[in-house]
Parts: sequence; structure tokens; C-alpha cells
Amino acid sequence: MSYARIIVVSLLALVLWTTVVVAGALFGWWRQPVAPAGDAQAFMRAAIDMIEEGNRGNTALVLIEDGAIWAEHYSATADPLDRNTVFSTASTSKWITAWAVMKLVEERKLDLDHPVQDYLTRWRLPRSQFDHRNVTTRRLLSHTAGLTDGLGFGDYKPNEALPTLEQSLAKSRASSGESVAVAVGVEPGSAWQYSGGGYLILELLVEEVSGETFEAFIERTIFQPLGMTRSGYHYLGDVENSAQSYDEEGRPAATYRYASKAATAFNTSASDMARFVLAQLPVVTDKPLAQATIDAMRKPHATSHGIDIWGLGTMLYAPAASGDFVFGHDGANEPAISAAVRVNPDTNDGIIVLVTGSQTLASTLGSHWVFWQTGLPDFLSIPGEIQRVAPVLLGGVFIILLVAIFIAWRRRRAKEAKGF
Repeated sequence: MSYARIIVVSLLALVLWTTVVVAGALFGWWRQPVAPAGDAQAFMRAAIDMIEEGNRGNTALVLIEDGAIWAEHYSATADPLDRNTVFSTASTSKWITAWAVMKLVEERKLDLDHPVQDYLTRWRLPRSQFDHRNVTTRRLLSHTAGLTDGLGFGDYKPNEALPTLEQSLAKSRASSGESVAVAVGVEPGSAWQYSGGGYLILELLVEEVSGETFEAFIERTIFQPLGMTRSGYHYLGDVENSAQSYDEEGRPAATYRYASKAATAFNTSASDMARFVLAQLPVVTDKPLAQATIDAMRKPHATSHGIDIWGLGTMLYAPAASGDFVFGHDGANEPAISAAVRVNPDTNDGIIVLVTGSQTLASTLGSHWVFWQTGLPDFLSIPGEIQRVAPVLLGGVFIILLVAIFIAWRRRRAKEAKGF
């Protein structure tokens, strides 16, 4: 075998091996579900084990099966918890905001594809090289409006004054501590880029178009119709029967306030969140949005690395068997808050996880649930899957290179032997 042929074959082997390993990570070939398919009891047992092992704070877990609450579990370090205990939900707030926006669309007060700037009077996007008429409500909902803030909102201590909505838009406090601007930095519609600032704009949009405060509009059009009496945007430290804040070590921590209601400040109980989840499904007919609108919110509007990941305010975790998507929203905040709410429209099943004491537990449980439901990793877990199989990938690369070097060495020895 010539040296050129050895190189070509080795390169083909490397490409094939990398493709197989990476494809296996993307399609879940290298992992097993935590419970047999369809065995909800086994999944619940596995989830409870992960909660007991992985969280030193508070956890509320609800499983929905075939359009009804099937099982609930509440785990607390020291505080009494029940289905009405109120938790912060971090970025899951954005899903509620999307419903409010779509309510205005249904009322014909808002056009998804009309320039947002035409609706706003209290604040304007900073000047940029891009055409701001291409910044639309549709693109704000799907994080494709060209905003490059990447917020991540910083929290406020109980004794700190919260900025007004306009002040926060002008100068947001980022969780990174860096100075960020809510501004257009890339061509609107060109790519997906997560933007907490986009949801600040949507909060202002709801207020300007409805003529009400954001909180009042949500209360009137979503919470009251669905009977969500334990949901709102109040400071959690003032809410009776609320989940104590803990850090990752299980130590009591400060309960923070949030400047953006639309992006981070929604708090709710497991029972209220279950009402909202069930309202996504045809099993509930009397609800704020038409089913056609709810279904349209999970049509793909944004991709990352060729994978559909975002609809109109909803995260698209993985394809469902019918070609639809498992959808919902996750969230995480300081000091250690996480939430995950996911729905499979094929089965009318869902999961709700509300956590204090861990920034990752809710999404971890949600990812296991998606894999158990579909046999596919959700897009949030794919980087972790790639990292998990990286040693296997590198081991295979090493073996292929070693074999190629050995073959080349044997060929050289053979030529030298013939030369004598």
C-alpha cells in the first residue's frame, strides 16, 4: 500500500469514525433511558432518586400523562412544600410573555410581522447600521431579531430599588456583570441569538399596545381565565408559602428581585403550572388562546447548527414521532434556581420541574424525560452528549492514527528489506 493510499484511507476512516460517534450522540445511540418506554412509574422512581441525590433545596415535580396530572412529588430540605408552594421560574417567564403577545395578535391589535418600532413611544432602539423595520414581534419571540445583548439579567437585592422598564432597556444589569446594550448588532432575521433584551422590548410592547401594565394584562387575560391563583410577578419574599432560596451547597440564600417581568420574574406553583401545561393541549377547550394559535407557536422559526430549536416563545426540544415537536421552556437563575416545563403533543404528556438549590437539576430531569418519551436527546443536552462521548471519539482517532503509522512503518521496513 502506497503512502498516499495510507493517508487517504486513514482520512476516510477518521471522517467515518467521527461521523458515527457524533451522529450517535445526536440521535441517542450511546445512551439508555432511565426507565422503560411507557413505564411512567419507573420514570417517576428514577426522577425521585435523582432529586434526592442531586438537590439540597426544594423540588416540585409533576408528571402529566394523557392530558391529566398523573403523579406529583415534593422534596424539601427543611421547608414544608405542597402543590401550591410558589417558585421562581427564571426564563420560563418568556413562555408566559409569548402567550400575552399572541393574545394581542388574536385581538388584531398586533401584527407579528410589522416593525416593532411603530408600536413603541416610550423607548427606541439605539441607532445601528441595520434597518430596524426588520425588527418584528415574530423575530423578537424567536430570538432572531438581530439583538446581541445575550442577557442574562442580574438580580436585585430586596433593599435595592428596581429600575423602570425604560431604564432597564437603556442600561440593563447583566448576570455576567459586563456592560451590555439592548441593540441590533447583526442583520435581523439572519440568525438565532438568545436575547433577554428582546423580551424586555416585548414587555414594553404589551404595555403600549394593551394600554395596561404588563402584570395587569397577564392577570386579566391568562391567569384569571386559567384559574392560576398562585402565579404572578410579586417579590417572592413577600409571598406566603413560597420556596426558600438555597445555593448549590444547600445553604439558605437571598431571595432576589427581578427587573424584567417578561424575561425572568414570573413565579408560580406546581398546580398553576399544570393548569398552564394542560391549556397547551386540546383536552382543555376553554382557554385564553385558540388551539390553532398554540399549535402555531411551536412551528420552527429558528435553527442552530441545522437543528430546529425555537418557535414563537417556545423551545423545541426534540422532534416528536408525528413530525411535531416536544416543546416548552426552561429557566435558570442565581443563586440556584431552575425550572423545566416540557410537553409532548403526540402523547398529551408533560413534565414540570421547579427547583431551588440547583441551577441544572430541572433541565437534567427535563432532558431525561424527553429522551424517555422520544428516544432522542433534547437540543439542550447535545453539547453534554458530545462531551460525554469525546473520550471514545478521541480513543478511536488515536487507534486509527496508530494503525496508519504502523502500516506505514511496515511498508518502509519492507522496502528497506528489498533494498538489501
